[in-house]
Amino acid sequence: MIKEEQEDPEPPEIKEEEEDPNSQEAEHQRKDKASVSESQSQTDTRKKSVQCDTCGKPFIYKSQLTAHVKVHTGEKSHSCITCGKRFGQKSVLERHARIHTGEKAYSCSTCGKRFGQKSDLVYHVRIHTGEKPYLCNTCGRRFIGRSNLKSHMRIHTGEKPYSCSTCGKQFGHKSALERHARIHTGEKPYPCSSCGKRFGQKSDLEDHVRIHTGEKPYTCSICGKQFIQRTHLKSHMRIHTGEKPYLCNTCGKRFIDRSKLKSHMRIHAGEKPYTCNTCGKKFGRKSACERHTRIHTGEKPYPCSTCGKRFGQKSDLEAHVRIHTGEKPYLCSICGKQFIQRTHLKSHMRIHAAKEPYPCNPSVKIFGPEDNLKSDENSYWFKVSCLLNRSQITATPE
Repeated sequence: MIKEEQEDPEPPEIKEEEEDPNSQEAEHQRKDKASVSESQSQTDTRKKSVQCDTCGKPFIYKSQLTAHVKVHTGEKSHSCITCGKRFGQKSVLERHARIHTGEKAYSCSTCGKRFGQKSDLVYHVRIHTGEKPYLCNTCGRRFIGRSNLKSHMRIHTGEKPYSCSTCGKQFGHKSALERHARIHTGEKPYPCSSCGKRFGQKSDLEDHVRIHTGEKPYTCSICGKQFIQRTHLKSHMRIHTGEKPYLCNTCGKRFIDRSKLKSHMRIHAGEKPYTCNTCGKKFGRKSACERHTRIHTGEKPYPCSTCGKRFGQKSDLEAHVRIHTGEKPYLCSICGKQFIQRTHLKSHMRIHAAKEPYPCNPSVKIFGPEDNLKSDENSYWFKVSCLLNRSQITATPE
């Protein structure tokens, strides 16, 4: 009884549904499979029978092999009637001709944009679909086009096939070489439509335009401060992280970004590449030269929003604003006294260091070599103000 309960024979109807191998329909299916198999065999035979003698690449048709051989021989039998440029294949010439005629036969069904080459349309469509069929086997990154992958691979191989004919500098991308070449030629093909200023790089123009629009698309995730350029945000983030990746090999001082290191290096080299057009004074930094120029022009572009007073330097405005706010951010680590400006704290620290290059005796006016003031009295009162805290005397200049 137990054995009978365990057995579960297949239902007989399954056998009734099985196809009869002797039926007419089964015979037709066998003939179709045989025909497809024979066709594939003939195709494989053709592939193997038409082959390039130089590189061994196989082709289905002899016409394909004939066109391919021109790659090795360098033969270019098809010529453009407009510019005379020659091509190895007729189809390539036809695509090239559309550059002159302006014909754009291929249209994107999503956005309507038109293209002169079918390959350009295929590439463009992937922007809409998000398809990235080309995979980097080294890092796993994917790309829209084969050319993008090819350029990317040079990062891993270190290959730099494009060389500047002027200075010899090499580049991994042709576009990077073209941008670099404009440094030598001075070419600036990208003008600002608002102010007319021209730029050598399209990205520089895009960054500049944001000055006019006020757009600041890059936001600090820590403090919320916004920036016009991504590089500015990147440098700013190092304030929070404390990272200073740029090292001065001369003195060991480290900097947040490359531009600050470059400016710093001029201190060691004594280089002052920026000259005032009015008085000829030289500066190590462009910003310092620009600030100095305002002494001659009288320009004061920084107004106080509280009292309206204007300043030629942004740092002067910042120090002035503290008069209104009462903020004193500079603290003496020895006695705890606070100051509005760093220069005031610096002068104050000389009291603790017992260095008195600016004596309290009103009749003796000795000033340090860094002073370059028109009025001794002005400098006197500024320097003596810190020393009075210790000496507890009231000085009146003669």
